[in-house]
Amino acid sequence: MLPKNARYSNTMIAIHWLTAVLVLVAYLVSEGGRRVRVDPPVLHFACGFAVLVLVFARLFARAAGGVPAPPGSVGPTLARAAKLGHAVLYLLLVAVPLTGWYAASRLGVPIDLWGLRIPAIAAAVKGRIGAIGEIHQIGGNAILILAGLHAAAGLWHQFARRDHTLERMSPF
Repeated sequence: MLPKNARYSNTMIAIHWLTAVLVLVAYLVSEGGRRVRVDPPVLHFACGFAVLVLVFARLFARAAGGVPAPPGSVGPTLARAAKLGHAVLYLLLVAVPLTGWYAASRLGVPIDLWGLRIPAIAAAVKGRIGAIGEIHQIGGNAILILAGLHAAAGLWHQFARRDHTLERMSPF
């Protein structure tokens, strides 16, 4: 069993797993092309917007409560790789919802979430919206790939290195 100070806070754990679920759901219900203009994927929009809100909540929680130090078995190279991986994930968790919001705005698709109209952040166009849609899609794929590597690293730490890494973020 890990000491209490080696675990992430309950807030960080809840935000981590909720973000993971929302990213997966957003990916599974995503669709593109002309159809988005006539039948907007509201669940996709809602999940993406929730991820954007949660990432800022998570950054605030990190700043307010800090994060536990890496396990003692983690050397400086692995610690730097973990910091870089987390930084890229955070960047993508902000950039992908923002590019989606921008793309929806360019498509002229109104975003209504729970009775709240989310304002457009760009002017609508009649034709192609430009590269932003492709950037959004590539970013979404990159999040899944990086999250998969993140999960694989956690499993490697837990079962090959036996350093209790998964217990640090376990909700149980």
